[in-house]
Order: sequence, then C-alpha cells, then structure tokens
Amino acid sequence: MPRPTRALVDLSALQHNYRLACERAAPGQSMAVVKADGYGHGIARVAGALAELAPCFAVACIEEALSIRQAGLSQPVVLLEGVHTAEDLGICAGQGFEPVLHNAEQLAWLAQSGARPRIWIKLNTGMNRLGFPPAELPACLAQARHQGVEVRGLMTHFACSDDLDDDFTQVQTRRLQQAAADYPGLALSLANSAAHFRPGQPLFHWTRPGIMLYGATPMLAASAAELGLKPVMTLESELIAVRTLQPGDSVGYGATWVAEQSTPMGIVAIGYGDGYPRHAGTGTPAAVNGRRVRLIGRVSMDMLALDLSAVPDARVGDRVELWGGQVSVDEVAASAGTIGYELLTGVTVRVPRIYRN
Repeated sequence: MPRPTRALVDLSALQHNYRLACERAAPGQSMAVVKADGYGHGIARVAGALAELAPCFAVACIEEALSIRQAGLSQPVVLLEGVHTAEDLGICAGQGFEPVLHNAEQLAWLAQSGARPRIWIKLNTGMNRLGFPPAELPACLAQARHQGVEVRGLMTHFACSDDLDDDFTQVQTRRLQQAAADYPGLALSLANSAAHFRPGQPLFHWTRPGIMLYGATPMLAASAAELGLKPVMTLESELIAVRTLQPGDSVGYGATWVAEQSTPMGIVAIGYGDGYPRHAGTGTPAAVNGRRVRLIGRVSMDMLALDLSAVPDARVGDRVELWGGQVSVDEVAASAGTIGYELLTGVTVRVPRIYRN
C-alpha cells in the first residue's frame, strides 16, 4: 500500500475562486496566474481546469509557459519575468507568449533577435525590483514600435496592497496612471490578488489573481473564508502510531516538548520532507477525524506528533488534515512564521496530487 500522505486538489474550488476574481475585476478581465507549478497544485491540471474560463494565463518564465502548451492549451501566456535570452523572443513569437520587458537589455534583444512577439512593458512605480522608470516610457515605446513590435500594455506590481492601512498602493496607482495618460490605447495591469479586495481600488483592464485562486488569503487582516475564497488543496495523512505519554515524557528531536500530565499522542506520516514546515512549533493546528488538535515537539523529515487530548478515541489509520477546509493553510503558515504561498508551493514531489471535481 502507498504511504497515506497526499494532497487533494479541488478543481471546482479553484474555478470558484477564479470566478470571484473575475466578478471583482469586471468590466476588466483576469489573467490566471499559474506560476510555480500552479502554486504547487500542478500547472497542467490547474490550467486545464481554468481553460474554459480564463482568456489568458500568466507565469514567471518560459519553461512554465511551455508547460501550458504541452498541456494542449492555446490561450496567450504572459511571462511576468520577461525573457532571459534573445533567443527566447523567437519562442515567444512562435508560441503566442507575451513577455513583460523590464530592462534595456531585453529591449535591445528585440533588434538582435528579429522576433516580433506581442509584449508588455513593466514600469517601476515603487516596488523597486523590476521595471523602467516612468520617465523612460516614451523612449521604450518608440524603440519597441521601431522594431515593429506590438505593445499590448503597461504593467506594474504593488508592494503593500495586502495592508488596507497603507496608502502606498494609491501612490503606485497614480504613478502608473500619470505615465499612461498619453497612451490611452494601452491596456493597464496593476492588480495582484490583494488589490481585488481593496475598497475603491481601480483595477483597470487586466488583473492578475494568484494566491487567491488557490484559496489562501492575500490580505493581512482578513481570512480567506472572510473574503469568500475556498481552499483548493487539502494536505492530509494518517496516524501511524498512538500512545499515551506520561508526565515527564518528551517527544521528538531535542526533547523540546515534555508532557506535564498523561497525554494521548499520535504520530502522523508527514514531515518537512513532504513540504510541511519544519518551523511549525508546538500549538500549530491540525485536525483528526474532523476535530482540531495541536502539534507537539519538533517536525521531523517524515513524521510529526500531535496531542490527541481532544480526540481520545483516535486510532492508527485515522485521517489527519494538516491544512484544508478545517485548518487553513494560513493558520499553519502563521504558526511557522511564514505565509501560505510558501507552504503551498513547497509541497514536494513525494506527495501525490489527487484531483477532484
């Protein structure tokens, strides 16, 4: 029998979350962001589930875009990191990929390659990772158009849109609007997942929902459920041992947790080798047979321990949810000092993905 650890992927929940993004983006459209192997859910199956809904996909790099073509899908694919060699531009032109150009070298590659893909131009409005200064936009457009390249639109990325108390998103929005004012024919794409939930935030022509598609919260002060999002991945396993610890007994490496009273304890067949966060400490929530319990001690590579006081009748073989509908991935991430993005994308290949709906 195979090891009982697996990730159940609910494709109907994915579709629900995408439809919610579209409702909030209207009258604009939403490109479904499926980078990082569909945020750990499997890029081919995620894109396939959205194929009849999404008019466009977005990925980080050309390898991910090619995975979408290999899955038999023909929608335009936006390359959010652009290209890494001049030769990639020829692939983009042939495959219908739309690279986001963000530096002078990439613009120069257009002349060098002779390729004519449709492109986006990224402006740096304050994130200060990638993008041209807004003042350089006229020159960028002139250079691209001199090469006969169609510029589909302008793009930027928000730094603080997850925080409703921070006004930097409005500053970045104004900067892009001012830069684009003389070019009304260009589409604008600013909104990441969080921007969909900012009251009064202009979303313009194309939004880029990412983490919200997978049912984790993009906001600092609101849960995914409060935003109307449904969890897509349920990470689950089983109890493989149950015993009662006596006062003074410890469990796990470093003996970091010691029982103060008689405590039923279960061992679960999952660990950091599966992508469960090693730094999730005592108190991190899980669920056994539908009842919430807590992790105790250190997470091992292949196992972790749970306090079964809330489920005293638990037995070997009982189902354990590490995150999903009863315990959100964001709760686990908070306990581990990280974010849901990292946990979802970090589930390793050892864990089979089981697709439903």
